[in-house]
Amino acid sequence: MAERSTAAVDVADNSGDEPLAAKADEATTDGTAEAQDTTGTKPQNTDGERIGSEATLPIPDLHSGHKLARRYRLEECVTRLDGFSSWRAVDEKLRRAVGVHLLPADHPRARSVLAAARSSALLGDPRFVQVLDAVEEDDLVYVVHEWLPDATELTSLLASGPMDAHDAYQLVSQVSQAMAAAHREGLAHLRLTPGAVLRSSTGQYRIRGLAVNAALRGITAEGPQRADTEAIGALLYAALTQRWPYESDAYGLTGLPKGVGLIAPDQVRAGVHRGLAELAMRALANDGATASRQEQPCTTPDELAKAVAAMPRIRPPEPVFTAPPEYQRTTYQQGSYGRPSARPGVSVTTPMMAAPPAPLQSRTGKALKWAVSALLIAALGLGSWQLAETLLNNESSDPGSTQTDPKSGDDGKKKPTGQLLTVKDAVEYFPDGKAQHPNDVHLTYDGDSSTYWRSKSFIGGPKLAPFKQGVGIVYELDSAQSISSASVSLQFGGDHTTASLYAADSLNSSTPLTSMKRIATTETTGTEAKLQTKNPVKTRFVLVWLTDMPKSPADRYSGAGYKQSITEVKFMG
Repeated sequence: MAERSTAAVDVADNSGDEPLAAKADEATTDGTAEAQDTTGTKPQNTDGERIGSEATLPIPDLHSGHKLARRYRLEECVTRLDGFSSWRAVDEKLRRAVGVHLLPADHPRARSVLAAARSSALLGDPRFVQVLDAVEEDDLVYVVHEWLPDATELTSLLASGPMDAHDAYQLVSQVSQAMAAAHREGLAHLRLTPGAVLRSSTGQYRIRGLAVNAALRGITAEGPQRADTEAIGALLYAALTQRWPYESDAYGLTGLPKGVGLIAPDQVRAGVHRGLAELAMRALANDGATASRQEQPCTTPDELAKAVAAMPRIRPPEPVFTAPPEYQRTTYQQGSYGRPSARPGVSVTTPMMAAPPAPLQSRTGKALKWAVSALLIAALGLGSWQLAETLLNNESSDPGSTQTDPKSGDDGKKKPTGQLLTVKDAVEYFPDGKAQHPNDVHLTYDGDSSTYWRSKSFIGGPKLAPFKQGVGIVYELDSAQSISSASVSLQFGGDHTTASLYAADSLNSSTPLTSMKRIATTETTGTEAKLQTKNPVKTRFVLVWLTDMPKSPADRYSGAGYKQSITEVKFMG
């Protein structure tokens, strides 16, 4: 067993006090879901020292429907605590959900919250939930951040049981690498709890509240790297054992027995991966107070990330296939259907009644069959002759009559008119929540080929997946129209650009790509992508979706990499 401090783990919010009426939604808040009612008290750090003002600060009196900067509409309050509140909101300009922290401009921590939010926004690491805006306006300070409705909190994952070795390995590997990158830029989290770690549907872990959560609560630490490393160790310990590595219960997890100190994970639960158990102890134990089998403690996220990388890689478990059920032979015997059940003294094989004679076996019956057959043959010949005569008459009819051209391929459907369709509006489509340059989409249909919308520069390519499934723009026509073709003018040529057209039902980025109907796809190495469909599709909303981009040189906006720009888009009816 080992002695360790609790400098990195905030357990004051789980003291058993009555929760607020507006307690946070666990699946989509920014890590404040553990906050409890602190009326008459101040926030605490884990060493028991009071922080902040002497009394609970007044919280701005806002309500659902209130709009910030004529753009962010507040929808639901998820946290009210110590003078600040957290909301789920809607960015009406980009038509997406966001999260918002609000506090008065004269709040004693308002300056530090603004500074922390702006520093976090400059990091730009996709492993962290991104800060989108940090503003002081109308006596309010508000911080806008990403909202990930499809991600799941680590708190919810642990509620169903401990993780297997592969999932726990991925957790500690990704979180330690992300925090190492943040500390290299001088940023610390200081409140890295299970509510601050999210797992996306693709298995990637993302961390929310970097620097901001601690600033909102006034939490500081003399050794921020040590504090965050111990917090990662606590997350790994909880993932392996479904127990919180401290005496207090926290985040829906049961704490360790009182008075026994820190117990190794493989002593708490059988079957724990020994290498991960030792790694958790190295991150949790301070000042070299480790068990005899442990190596020296990890005191920084970078040391912990290197220790994880030095471990043998843990492979995912093999999929379990369920064997099909064995063939069950039926008890029915061939030819027994409809037979009466056996009675005492009566054999089953004994016929119960005489079989009826075969029909039409007499001389009269045979003659009748031949007569009917002759009539059918005559009727068939007469019908064929009349059909042939009708077809010949149609072919020799007036040449000016309307006929379907067999070479047109439209099977009588309405032919494309070739008319240029009018674009009414457009927005950028980014279902993963990571926009490119949404304010420039109008430049793709302004009639000026010198202006353009551009993507960011990516390291891998030409195919952006799996890092990013694609980038694109949804266009709204003036009414529902039949789309037969499209022309997409591009800025960069090379190997290669893949573009697709989809029929969408709205301008909303939350609509999944799988629910849209694909109209056409093309691949080009030039600066123009022409998309043509045999069967025009009627729709009002059209998505232009790029999944492959050529490797292009650096320009005044971005460095060399796989990127593309759209200068003009035209749709034909």
